[in-house]
Amino acid sequence: MARRSAVEHGRETAVVEEAATGRALDPWDVPDRGRRRGGSGGDRPRGGRWGGSGGRWWVWIGRAVLWAVLLVILVNGIRAPFERFTADDGAGTGASPAVREGQFPSSSAGAYALQFANVYLNYDQKNAPARDEQLRAFLPEGADPKFGWNGVGQLSVQSVQVAGVEVHDANNASVTILARSQDKWLRLNVPVFAKDGALVISGRPALLPPPTKATLPQQGVRDRDTALESVLQPMLGTFFQAYARSDQATLSRYAAGPALPGLAESVNYVAVRGVVAPKGAADERTVTVTVAWQLPGSAAGGAGELEQAYWMAMVKKGDNWYVKDIRGTTEPNAS
Repeated sequence: MARRSAVEHGRETAVVEEAATGRALDPWDVPDRGRRRGGSGGDRPRGGRWGGSGGRWWVWIGRAVLWAVLLVILVNGIRAPFERFTADDGAGTGASPAVREGQFPSSSAGAYALQFANVYLNYDQKNAPARDEQLRAFLPEGADPKFGWNGVGQLSVQSVQVAGVEVHDANNASVTILARSQDKWLRLNVPVFAKDGALVISGRPALLPPPTKATLPQQGVRDRDTALESVLQPMLGTFFQAYARSDQATLSRYAAGPALPGLAESVNYVAVRGVVAPKGAADERTVTVTVAWQLPGSAAGGAGELEQAYWMAMVKKGDNWYVKDIRGTTEPNAS
């Protein structure tokens, strides 16, 4: 008796009929696989099992990696705003990076002490209350606003400058102030306390001896090339005339490299007063030149001259000398 195909009635009919005949259901006979029983066995997996079940491990691995990436993004997203918030808290205190690292703010302390000294070293009994009020901005709470002044007399300084800062620790330093009052120099030691970006004058200043005048070593140029000095004097006269006017056409003729910019008519050339050339290589020398200038406001052709010394690097090409570099000299007694 012929058996009707289970395909026409779907999967349920196929299961019933297979159970009735005692034959195990072959998954490759299921209609939704798009295959019918029979034909060559090439469409079936070996051993009667479906080889695609192992792919589920890769799915789980992929999900794990995805969750790990999402977790990293979430953590960074939470941490970044927190770090910005804490950084803003540090900036809001007004503390500089140097202060947060435990270093004394030398530049700020120097400027602070300079402003203090301008008030402290200028007093007049006629307007003492005004000075007291200005000093309060620099002094600790409760300090005497006169800060050691007896309220009598008058003092004024013409110039006040910071000469140095001696740091004692992360919070304390001494600022040295140089001031000039009429014909005298004053050296003032000002104690400054710093913390969290704030500054205060921590104690009364002290007057110290002013800097002494140093004695230069007796060096100078002992072995001079007088012949070269005679050759260079007229040539450098023409050069410095052009240098005063920034005459690029003339300067380029005397330059070993690019033409020098010059002084742009900020001075008037007077004369080359001296050339000092030590003996040395035949094609390269370093010389010192003394030049007289007349600055604006001086009487033309009269007084008001300033003699200045220049360090010049010279090179010889053929029979002519050229200027390689020009600077102010630091050589003692060079001219």
